[in-house]
Amino acid sequence: MLESRTRWKVQDASEEKAKQLADKLDLPLLIANLLLVRGIDSVEEAELFLNIDKNEFHDPFLLDGMKESTDRIHKAIESNEKILIFGDYDADGVSSTTVMYYALKELGADFDYYIPNRFTEGYGPNEPALRKAKEDGYSLVVTVDTGISAVHEANVAKEIGLDFIITDHHEAPPVLPDAYSIINPKKPGCMYPFKGLAGVGVAFKVAHALHGKPLVHLLDYAAIGTIADLVPLVDENRMIAKLGIEALSKTDKIGLQELLKVAGLSDKDLSAEDVGFAVGPRVNAAGRLGSAMPVVELFTSTDREQSAILAEEVDSVNKERQAIVNEITKEAIAMVEESFPPEQNEVLVLAKEGWNPGVIGIVASRLVEKYYRPTICLCLDPEKGTAKGSARSIEGFDMFENLSESRDILPHFGGHPMAAGMTLNLHDVDELRKRLITQAKRLLKPEDYVPVTTIDLTATLDEISLDTVDLLNTIAPFGVGNPSPRVLIEEVPIKEMKRIGSQSNHLKLQVGGGALSVLDCIGFQKGDLIDEMTPYSQLSIVGQLQLNEWNGYRKPQLLLEDISVPSFQLFDYRGIKDAGKRLLNLPYTKTHFITFQTQTLKELGLESLSAHTLAGDELENLPDQAFENKFLVFLDVPSSLSEFSVWLETKGEPDRIYAVFHQNSDHFFTTLPTREHFKWFYAFIAKRKTFNLKKDGHELAKWKGWSKDTIDFMSQVFFELEFVTIDDGVITINSKPGKRDLDSSKTYQKKFEQVDIENQLVYSSYHALKSWFTQQTRQKASL
Repeated sequence: MLESRTRWKVQDASEEKAKQLADKLDLPLLIANLLLVRGIDSVEEAELFLNIDKNEFHDPFLLDGMKESTDRIHKAIESNEKILIFGDYDADGVSSTTVMYYALKELGADFDYYIPNRFTEGYGPNEPALRKAKEDGYSLVVTVDTGISAVHEANVAKEIGLDFIITDHHEAPPVLPDAYSIINPKKPGCMYPFKGLAGVGVAFKVAHALHGKPLVHLLDYAAIGTIADLVPLVDENRMIAKLGIEALSKTDKIGLQELLKVAGLSDKDLSAEDVGFAVGPRVNAAGRLGSAMPVVELFTSTDREQSAILAEEVDSVNKERQAIVNEITKEAIAMVEESFPPEQNEVLVLAKEGWNPGVIGIVASRLVEKYYRPTICLCLDPEKGTAKGSARSIEGFDMFENLSESRDILPHFGGHPMAAGMTLNLHDVDELRKRLITQAKRLLKPEDYVPVTTIDLTATLDEISLDTVDLLNTIAPFGVGNPSPRVLIEEVPIKEMKRIGSQSNHLKLQVGGGALSVLDCIGFQKGDLIDEMTPYSQLSIVGQLQLNEWNGYRKPQLLLEDISVPSFQLFDYRGIKDAGKRLLNLPYTKTHFITFQTQTLKELGLESLSAHTLAGDELENLPDQAFENKFLVFLDVPSSLSEFSVWLETKGEPDRIYAVFHQNSDHFFTTLPTREHFKWFYAFIAKRKTFNLKKDGHELAKWKGWSKDTIDFMSQVFFELEFVTIDDGVITINSKPGKRDLDSSKTYQKKFEQVDIENQLVYSSYHALKSWFTQQTRQKASL
């Protein structure tokens, strides 16, 4: 058995509804099933979803505050007032700033943009920046992707006579800023039909309202912010992402072209994954380590040489960001292991002076991946007496909602259910940790700390083809809210498995074969699983289907996410030279190492396992079901097959058995005397009356073609049956022997039992041994 590393949550769809949807829309049943598990159960919804590029954007004026905002912006343009766009330093904020930049530029506005420095100013609008804007002659500030929590700053703006328009998408606090107007689909009372827009999505809606039409030529920018900010790719976000990715793939904007070049994505049909994992991180990096202003310069540049320089700068900063993240992650992991073990800390709150506040959100995400605990990473500033950081959460623990219960010690925070940013007093860190752990104890059950893999479809190997992959890709782009479909394929045989990669840390599998189709599977960072599966296992695998193209040849491939072996596994280590080395990696708490001979550990070089090893005679003292869900390692052979069977029957079914069955002597391959052998040897001794084993035993063996051990064995059997006496190696016939069968001799019994043991355990085929163990361990359950 191999347990899956996550909890598999298989989505169920009504077969009848799936068939109806498939028939009405002329869709394959597979796609109809997928639509249903995504919550799309009507023909109208399905058509909207599948033909998203033919849909229309919602009326922007359905957003509360839009009319007041656009009227004020138009007035400012007509009056030649100076407008300041106030953005944020992440990819969403930079994209939002760029969209608003072009929206105002194309209307002939007198404007500029400003993005605060994460390190010197912190997140969001700030009083010094607003006062400076007033001094510089600006009369209107329009925020993008920020401002919904800027209560103090809105009051300052009103005080100094600066009109302050907020456009944002973050969760609204209990008290809203007293701004000129606020546009946010999540604002209480806003009737906009889609609440999931990113900051750039809101900016795109403002641009739409200002121009009276959607500015589709800005969708390449809008796609970057939408995908990078991990908002759900449904409804309008799906339109923005799909149309924007297509636009980005063939963008005519010089800055974006140079950015794609350094990311290795030039002249490629892009996917959401390309934007999310290659473009987004580069755009984010600048604001994480310094100023994000150069990214807006890159996005709005029309000079090829300048764009190339800026793109190289952005790429260089991203490489620096990666190195810093790796170093902080190592420190954070060490801190968890030493001071905050996950089994005792339902929420991880880690803080250290010197951590870069711009990247600790990424570190928090990595810790969630490793430990699957809600995690907050904080950078301590003793001079200011503050702790500033980012939070990432897990399913079932709404980070924004839970942090909201600690507003008394969180003067500044904001975010979403799965992520948040905050600043608090240095001395309140321990209190925040204590509160969050208490909340998690109340809200989460033990199983909630095991990651969940949601499975969309269950398929057979024969259902997977190039057409299948192409059809699944019709519901792209994939991301939050519309993830790449995960497919479960149950109990398939292994055709081939091996480690790949320069460090042999990846797994390549072929499953199927024979009468079944064959499917290639790649598991990145899963090379260690090869030691947890036997070549004869039946696997259940979960992953994402993708297209593998090589030298013009196309075939489907599964990107492995998880594997399980639902039944008992036998690992055949008989005769393997490095068996001992492999065994040392087994988890001691789950493994019973069993030996029947005292010298076996030494002979195998496993003396270090002595404290974890059970002697054979200790097995009968173990409680019933002691082997249940355990790993059993049989280092050598038992002396009694019948007793061995009884132990296996009564101690429960193990997950795995490792068969080593080391031994020094091979009874199976020594000469086994028949009754005719015994008859001849007895007649030989009777005729001579005496026979000297020490002196003449080897010559007799040589003459008969037997081994000396065979002659010694028959002599011992005769002695036990009282047919002869043996004195210092001299055999003397007993003149009046009793009538006894050979089976009465313990030596005879033991010899043939050892032969039977070897035949069954040591020299049997893999499948015969597996069948024998399966029969023994399940025998009690069937009685």
